[in-house]
Amino acid sequence: MRTRPSPRTRGSRRAHRIRGTRPRATARLTATLLGAAALLVSACSPGNPAAPSGGTVQAALAALPRTTPAALTPYYSQRLRWRECGVPGFECATMRAPLDYASPDAGTVRLAVARKKATGTAGRLGSLLVNPGGPGGSAVDYLQQYAALGYPARIRARYDMVAMDPRGVARSEPVKCLDGRQMDAYTQTDTTPDDQRERDALVAADRRFAESCGAHSARLLRHVSTVEAARDMDILRSVLGDRRLNYVGASYGTFLGATYAGLFPERVGRMVLDGAMDPSLDARRMNLDQTAGFETAFQAFARDCVRRSDCPLGGRGAPPARVGDRLRAFFRELDARPLPSGDADGRRLGESLATTGVIASMYDEGTWPQLREALTSAIKEHNGAGLLSLADTYYERDADGHYSNLMMANAAVNCLDLPSAFSGPEEVEKALPAFEKASPVFGPGLAWASLNCAYWPVRATGEPHRIEAKGAAPIVVVGTLRDPATPYRWARSLAGQLSSARLLTYAGDGHTAYGRGSGCIDTAIDTYLLRGTPPSPGKRCS
Repeated sequence: MRTRPSPRTRGSRRAHRIRGTRPRATARLTATLLGAAALLVSACSPGNPAAPSGGTVQAALAALPRTTPAALTPYYSQRLRWRECGVPGFECATMRAPLDYASPDAGTVRLAVARKKATGTAGRLGSLLVNPGGPGGSAVDYLQQYAALGYPARIRARYDMVAMDPRGVARSEPVKCLDGRQMDAYTQTDTTPDDQRERDALVAADRRFAESCGAHSARLLRHVSTVEAARDMDILRSVLGDRRLNYVGASYGTFLGATYAGLFPERVGRMVLDGAMDPSLDARRMNLDQTAGFETAFQAFARDCVRRSDCPLGGRGAPPARVGDRLRAFFRELDARPLPSGDADGRRLGESLATTGVIASMYDEGTWPQLREALTSAIKEHNGAGLLSLADTYYERDADGHYSNLMMANAAVNCLDLPSAFSGPEEVEKALPAFEKASPVFGPGLAWASLNCAYWPVRATGEPHRIEAKGAAPIVVVGTLRDPATPYRWARSLAGQLSSARLLTYAGDGHTAYGRGSGCIDTAIDTYLLRGTPPSPGKRCS
């Protein structure tokens, strides 16, 4: 999940697709960068889920009645009209869902669906729905660009690979807010204000963003919650002809999948939740946890960097602590004097965009060489192009200055799912010491980035809650020890909440684990998807 990371994330996608890295790990940040305390915060043991920052674990998400209400029957019985689209071998369709499940006759939303049929004819297992996270990541793009070919051949032989852009995302009636030039200005807003003028500018930028979303997407903003998206998934399950939902979700996609399991436990098929989120946390706790998670990932980068001859933040053999000190000093220099970048639109690399570029590189250790190169260019050659490119990829900004609606949908979902982490700048200032302790490098920026939902035009409809999904088939929850965006403790907590969960641990770096190079992880998940046999209790891979 994510919000503006200058930072921010809700686990997402999440979203951070860096060119040249494994596209499997596309779930984005959660509610701070956009959308993690990891090992810096004491982990929760299974059966003892983490409590929100207020100290009280909320009630569990209640399952919906097993019988489909009559008012929803037209949606559940609709027939999809498949057509060829995009990449050869894919079919696309448009599915209808009620805008408001409380009033199914009050209007519809049109949701984009894509599939690639199973390549085999024997032993078919139905559909496998995939979601890369975000919130705001396009599942259709993910399917067409990676999943339909990147998943193992034996999985693709027995499953129809299916994706649906959630409501408000990409092709599914996207939330609209700022145009390209306005987004350029927004992403360059200083999120480490040094005085009252800069603090006022930050608040004004968040207000403009929220007001623009309200002006351009008023119809949708009250109806893009994760609960509604999960209910849409059940309609899709029905119209595809599947008795149970088979699903692989990454990052925010784990929250979406777990929510489905809580609402429809008896309809859960084979479900993998990779890079798990913890639904019992409030927004402030989640953002603070994630801040610490990025610090954990950065420390791993620092230890690796000082072993390299091309480390620009300390030199070979230097103490890893020097890397963080040098990076903070570099950010201060950019705050005062942004660097030229050669950008066609005249953008310079300031502290905000540079921080985003560094954070984006924490999602996958495969991008660390690219980050070292970009930092070297910026620090030694005074050229900000490399870090700006990393930030643009994170924000999904193309060379023509156009942005996808990722960040807009991300904010819309995050701000509806949970009340704002902070009600105003005064609360942020009081919380700064805690965020700085969690991450001396990223803490201040992530704390201020957590303010964006305070000015949202729609009141939050969700709240922290446990998800137990009593009666569900076995669910595999995957956690990575040094995951920056979805800390490992979140996976332990979710596994402790879900009544049928089996925790699978990856002792490694980066965001999510499946399809990222661990044969042990991949074999365990593939076996589960093909045979229905979950990993053994306590299974750990490296």
